[in-house]
Amino acid sequence: MKQLGLVLVFILFLAGNGYCQLMGFEKNIKEPVDYMEAFSQKSLKSAQLQDYDVKWYFLDLEADNLSTNIKGSVTILVEIKLEGISELVVELASDMFADSIIINSQNRSFSHSGDLLSISLASPLFKGDLLRFQIYYHGQPSQGVFHAYDARWNAHVAWTLSEPFSAKNWFPCKQDLIDKADSSRVFITTADGLMAGSNGLLKSIVPLADNKVRYEWFSSYPIVYYLISFAISNYQDYSFYAHPHETDSILVQNFIYDDPSCLNTFKSDLDETSELIELYSGLYSQYPFSDEKYGHCLVPSGSYMEHQTMSTMKDFVYRIVAHELAHQWFGDQVTCASWQDIWINEGFASYSEYIALENLRSQEDADAWIRNAHNYALERPQGSVYIPFEESGNVSRIFDYRLSYKKGAAIIHMLRFEMDDDLAFFETLKEFQRTFRDSVAYGLDFKEVAENVSGLDLTAFFDQWYFGKGYPSYEINWGQVDDTLWISSKQFTSSAETPLFKMPLEFRFDFSSGDSTVRVFQDEVIESFKFKVPENILNLELDPRSFSLIGPSIINHKIEPDIYLQEGFKLYPNPARDQITLDFYGSTSLRVVRVVSLTGQKILELNEDDSVLILDISNLSSGIYIIEVDEKDSRWMKKFIKM
Repeated sequence: MKQLGLVLVFILFLAGNGYCQLMGFEKNIKEPVDYMEAFSQKSLKSAQLQDYDVKWYFLDLEADNLSTNIKGSVTILVEIKLEGISELVVELASDMFADSIIINSQNRSFSHSGDLLSISLASPLFKGDLLRFQIYYHGQPSQGVFHAYDARWNAHVAWTLSEPFSAKNWFPCKQDLIDKADSSRVFITTADGLMAGSNGLLKSIVPLADNKVRYEWFSSYPIVYYLISFAISNYQDYSFYAHPHETDSILVQNFIYDDPSCLNTFKSDLDETSELIELYSGLYSQYPFSDEKYGHCLVPSGSYMEHQTMSTMKDFVYRIVAHELAHQWFGDQVTCASWQDIWINEGFASYSEYIALENLRSQEDADAWIRNAHNYALERPQGSVYIPFEESGNVSRIFDYRLSYKKGAAIIHMLRFEMDDDLAFFETLKEFQRTFRDSVAYGLDFKEVAENVSGLDLTAFFDQWYFGKGYPSYEINWGQVDDTLWISSKQFTSSAETPLFKMPLEFRFDFSSGDSTVRVFQDEVIESFKFKVPENILNLELDPRSFSLIGPSIINHKIEPDIYLQEGFKLYPNPARDQITLDFYGSTSLRVVRVVSLTGQKILELNEDDSVLILDISNLSSGIYIIEVDEKDSRWMKKFIKM
């Protein structure tokens, strides 16, 4: 979902067993979370939501485009998970009115307290039993259903938007990300002359008495609670087909306002949906709901929403069409298993905007997009893509545009750079879809797939970029001595909680005859690099292709090599009596440190990686000694006097 200012009131959400990151990003092991302890429910009633799995929802509702009032029934089929269940609990907002509940053609007694509807059963149910119950209800939802007038097109519209916690405000349900329904039906009865869009395939349009008409939508695919939707207005149906493979035809069904100028305005934008479906089907896997459709419902909303098979849109801006379509893979087919891992939905849908521009527009457009994403992400210097548990019920934090969307997309781009292999990168996306199809996934699930496909250990990458906070900046000093380019790179980070980003960097240097690009990997605060170059360098640029999320950095051209390259370390005091200090300018690279006499006798040898090393010299005889330091391909030597 692309949030554009719609304020949703926080409702403490209910979720099934999940994984939780505990006490910081370094804890990157999947750990089951106890349902009751994790979500601190006020009563045992809410825990009873875990007594069953939802198999399907059937919404049979009456609504119109002039208000948010709804009435009708919801039938739910569930499978019992525990033994001896005598009561069933579902969620329904307290300002909605339950009229009756039918089980096996009989009315059942119930109570409605808070946002929980408790249903008494005629006899106990046991593990594996299937139960179907029908809840008749009515009301004017305070959230989840919206109504507005679109003056541009003279259209009144009613529509739903349930993400993340508002489904229970307009229909009885179980708001649990992990418990996807196996299928759904949405029947909407409305005034003749109006049209109602929803999930799946439109199987029937049934004329009814009193100038009413019923739209009957069927979906046979698993669906998470917040993706069930409807939209009602004086629509027209503009449909066409996408062809991701020679033998495939995907229906693209668009409900737009019944005004000729509306179709004229949006037709070319809508038509681009087919090539986007074809692109993503090649890169991510076949369109997930190919037996049904993809489409859009036009609404005067403050946001866009990726309702399964039929996104709700206020317009058809290219990158947003690309974003909401990509959600059909990332968010709908594979859904985040916890709101802490909303990256699974929003990070990948956002990065798909870049993918669309890169493949169907131009690399220049894609580069401009990623630079814009970086600019947004840099506005959160203490921010993490992964949402801490204590913030996982905060709607504004879940949908933080700078973190969940833009930084979420930026780290996917950096993972692509880290892999340095587009075949492996896109195979990772396909394998992720294959592995978690019609299910849910955590951020660490994606990490595991990426590691299996690429053969890389991505622990450090996820620790610093997914669970960690902030971003790095650099002070780059460079110069040229004859045919040797030297670069000294010192990293600073925006958050003390992530003190070092171990990451690849690219440098491009310009000659009078052209340019050249080199790739290095910096895993220390200070690193030095040397390269042979064929001619004089005119300019050096850090991260020329904007692959990395890097804060404001300094690049200095120096005539003489940087002091770190020149000296390697500082030694003080000199002369000294009891101890000397070796300061390696912040570097923690592994090195060999020796104390050698003037005759070449080795007195001491240490393997160290401290940035500051203190040596005890109190036992040495007075005289002159040499400190030798071997670090990677460099050797430095300094004399000191022992008094």
